[in-house]
Amino acid sequence: MYKIVLFTLLLASSFSVTAQYAGFSPVTNLARFKAEFAAATQKTGSIKSDFEQDKNLAMLSEKITSRGNFWFKKDSRVRMEYKQPFKYLMILNKDKVFVKDGQKETKVSTRSNKIFQQINKIMIDCMQGTTLDNTDFKTRVFENKTSALVELTPLTKGMKEMFTFINVIVDKKDFSVSSIQMQEISGDNTIMRFTNKELNVAIPDNLFDIK
Repeated sequence: MYKIVLFTLLLASSFSVTAQYAGFSPVTNLARFKAEFAAATQKTGSIKSDFEQDKNLAMLSEKITSRGNFWFKKDSRVRMEYKQPFKYLMILNKDKVFVKDGQKETKVSTRSNKIFQQINKIMIDCMQGTTLDNTDFKTRVFENKTSALVELTPLTKGMKEMFTFINVIVDKKDFSVSSIQMQEISGDNTIMRFTNKELNVAIPDNLFDIK
């Protein structure tokens, strides 16, 4: 089951783990960056956007591209609705996960599974600006004029067995997430880009209902 959620949530790029990333330089004042990041995201109560996901499988030469809609609302609520090329729905509501794949519906409590807890925390941390406080990862931060790149290297056993790294690209204009990227141990990698972002818009609570 967690593989389904991983496919949906944890996304990656073709960045390689090196001392530095092309076009980015290490952040020299990490404390100031963390304070600015936290302050900006504290003002963000909701996010609505479109997304495009590219999934590159190590065993295939072609990538799989999916598109859909994304909603986030404090506290700890996320809805991802895939529209193309297939319909797929995932809802995170605090410690509960709901997945609908065609006619099949699955509900899981993250309290019963450490991996689910970590996946849930990664997604929420990205949206709430608390990524740098997640002790499950070693973090490094790089920046250019318009963006910051937060590199997350897994420290816990379960995550280390699945992922080499996860990168989060943040728009320095408002500190919203532009993309979430992940490299899997298997060689698969995926990247999700968020576009047409709208911050602090009205979002109905029932979008996140898990019945």
